[in-house]
Amino acid sequence: MQFKLMAKTAVFSLFSLAGLCSFFGRKEMPMHQFESKVQSNTLDHSAWNALLKKYVDLSGNVDYKNFKNEQQSLTAYLDHLANNAPSDNWTKEEGLAYYINLYNAATVQLILDHYPTKSIKDIKRPWSNDWVKIGNKTYSLGDIEHKILRKMDEPRIHFAINCASFSCPKLLNEAYTASQLERQLQKASEDFVNDPTRNILSKEKLQLSNIFKWYKSDFTTHGNLIEYIRPYSKIDIDAKADIEYLTYDWSLNEKR
Repeated sequence: MQFKLMAKTAVFSLFSLAGLCSFFGRKEMPMHQFESKVQSNTLDHSAWNALLKKYVDLSGNVDYKNFKNEQQSLTAYLDHLANNAPSDNWTKEEGLAYYINLYNAATVQLILDHYPTKSIKDIKRPWSNDWVKIGNKTYSLGDIEHKILRKMDEPRIHFAINCASFSCPKLLNEAYTASQLERQLQKASEDFVNDPTRNILSKEKLQLSNIFKWYKSDFTTHGNLIEYIRPYSKIDIDAKADIEYLTYDWSLNEKR
């Protein structure tokens, strides 16, 4: 009888502990409606824009060695974003620009914190550590990508956010802004799809970036993958073209 009581107590304790871990480990994610139709223009991305112009070339390669000398400016920009968290009275464009810039700036910060490094994958848990501030809370890069940006019904974000690797979509050397967002996302999509170092296209065969494989569900909510790619492609792609995926190059997107 005593043994059964001890066993029941142990099981109850385990379930209680699991419940407590689940409760305290639960993380609230920003869930915005972005109801405004008028841009507030309250957030200034000019500091990030200046850094991008100075240290990122037109191919998206980053001069991390010299960028390191101005890391304090990057930290100040990230603090500016943290202190001006999005609210529901922003437009969707303002929200997207905020989170795209936050993801990209935080990724550069992560690399600079560990520079020199050959790959972001050499850094321990680069996408799952909670350190990026939004308001008074911290999130991981993975949270920002998967639980915020991917929930905003704009698959072109995959061509705008950069993971500091050569096979990633290039880091645009200008900050994303609400007023220019449509132009910038269109350009990022066209550049990525038609970049032969990331996708090799022909009429009857597509050799695609793994981004199209990993996030296929984001690109195919209104059709198949070829239908999504065709409007951005300079090649007239056959509707029944074969698809295969290229090896992903995780080496650092460093200016050489």
